[in-house]
Amino acid sequence: MKQAITAKDVAKLAGVSQSSVSRVFFDGAKVSEKTRAKIMAAAEQLGYRPNEFARSLITNRTRIIGMVMKGVQNPFYPQVLKQFATAFKEEGYSILYVHTNNDEIEAEDVETLLNYNVAGVIITDAAMASTVEKQFEVNKIPVVFFNRKLNTDEFYSVCCNNVDAGRKIAEFLINKGATDMAYITGDEKTSTSRERQRGFQEILDQRKIAYRQFASDYTYNGGYQTAMQIIGKESLPAAFFVANDIMALGVLDALKNSGIKIPEDTKVIGFDNIDMASWPAYQLTTWEQPIEKMVETTVAYLLNEIAEYTGLAEVVEVDGSLIERFTT
Repeated sequence: MKQAITAKDVAKLAGVSQSSVSRVFFDGAKVSEKTRAKIMAAAEQLGYRPNEFARSLITNRTRIIGMVMKGVQNPFYPQVLKQFATAFKEEGYSILYVHTNNDEIEAEDVETLLNYNVAGVIITDAAMASTVEKQFEVNKIPVVFFNRKLNTDEFYSVCCNNVDAGRKIAEFLINKGATDMAYITGDEKTSTSRERQRGFQEILDQRKIAYRQFASDYTYNGGYQTAMQIIGKESLPAAFFVANDIMALGVLDALKNSGIKIPEDTKVIGFDNIDMASWPAYQLTTWEQPIEKMVETTVAYLLNEIAEYTGLAEVVEVDGSLIERFTT
């Protein structure tokens, strides 16, 4: 079995010390251009690839970004993960995906991230205790909350302007003639759900238009079952605003299976603009989250913090846009 090429092999062929090879590939220290050229030529000839974990032993950092995610059943987040993986790959970084089962990031998840010496962390749909925050802060590991806003000024977060989206969705449905509406929320504890509701309710209260709120769980089945309960026990609203697309698809199927015509009998609008929303079977009107801009903003922040850690805490909100389709 052929043995892996090592830094020692490169040093021998280049006629330099092993420490010179380490300076070129691992710690970024300066060497003369002549020495660097000899080392790079030897590495190419031998097919040498520096070991990322060997690099981390020297720099105490890998070129790995940790991504903590809970809601994998929501197609929005796999789309987000794909965009982050692509963006960071272009910058020479890889993604370490960590799935958490709870609403709050767990101790074992933190251990995984620290053990891999991640350069930065993105948390999509989980909270973080102050004790966990300190561990990242002490190790100068920047953290971004993505699509989530916390009631604190200690974190950097990037999200859609959810309040403005809620307002514009309400105005859109009013202009469509809806005089009685239902809002189906996801997890009521999350900033995304609360803010979408706040903007929506603000406009309806101003126009003195009735609306009812129903709690669900950001899943297809949650949307389906909630809609079935409304159909069975409540009068049918003129329009549904559903806090995310995957729930909205469940609502659509429940309405269709109950013989309710869309958009004639009621209208449905979701949130996120996941790929499935445009499928011919659904053609869901939705609010598009500006994922590309949100990802771009997150990547830029992390790269800046990795280069020079400042611990900058800021909330960045990015405007989305309405995508009108068949359901309205």
